[in-house]
Amino acid sequence: MSMIVSSIGQGLLWAVLGVALFLTFRILDFPDMTVEGSFPLGAATTVAMIAHGINPYLATIAAFLVGAVAGLITGLLYTKGRIPILLAGILVMTAALSINLRIMGSANISLLNQKSIFSANFLQHLPKYFDAVFVGFIIITIITLALIFFLQTDLGQAFIATGDNATMAQSIGIKTDRMTIMGLMLSNGLIAFGGAVIAQNNGYADINMGIGIIVIALASIIIGEVVFGELSLNERLVAVIVGSILYRLVLLAVLQLGFSTNDLNLISAIVLAIAMMLPRLRHALKLDSLIKKGVAPHE
Repeated sequence: MSMIVSSIGQGLLWAVLGVALFLTFRILDFPDMTVEGSFPLGAATTVAMIAHGINPYLATIAAFLVGAVAGLITGLLYTKGRIPILLAGILVMTAALSINLRIMGSANISLLNQKSIFSANFLQHLPKYFDAVFVGFIIITIITLALIFFLQTDLGQAFIATGDNATMAQSIGIKTDRMTIMGLMLSNGLIAFGGAVIAQNNGYADINMGIGIIVIALASIIIGEVVFGELSLNERLVAVIVGSILYRLVLLAVLQLGFSTNDLNLISAIVLAIAMMLPRLRHALKLDSLIKKGVAPHE
């Protein structure tokens, strides 16, 4: 039971990444590789600040700000520098590796004997594995409600319109470049924030903790979509959270079968590939069943 609760807690914490990537990947239709740099950037910034005696809450907010700066740079490279989408993200991701090393001063840094947001007094009365559930639920609830409110504003609708059809959005006076930059800043800010929270939960930050992050975030999005199907935009945000939890439970089940934690990236890629193929498999199986029954596919 403790392992299941722990997996749910991890799912809630990692759901921040899924919701953040949803803004660019689904709404803006922007395949942003910056996330693999902004995630460890947020973790490195927060852990380094906490290690130097900075309040962990202020350090976590600082992670959001540095992540937003990374998104800003990617946005400027794409909109003003006319660098292709993928390359702009890869450039910033690569640069972030060196920046993270400068921030931490080494390949990793520990929070041993340091206070974090998980050291709050009210959490001390809970079983250790409930910390992530409680903190994760509060954080993802606040972020999701804030995003739902934002997307219903005029600015949010302009942001959505930019992703739907940039040419049409420009024709009605929307500054699409600004919307793209804003979306990248918000997304990478949240991803860096998620990196800061997860690093505090793990008790350390590592230079390589961003590897494969985009696959994990995409898995949350795809699994949520596959499980729930057609949903409204607000409902899809909630589906991403559920998808993140389901993904963590799937990983737990796979590890219980005897796989090593060294295989997590491989397992993540396989789970994502299967989830992405499920709609096509369902369609193919449906056609097969119709053919067996002697019904034409178009019927």
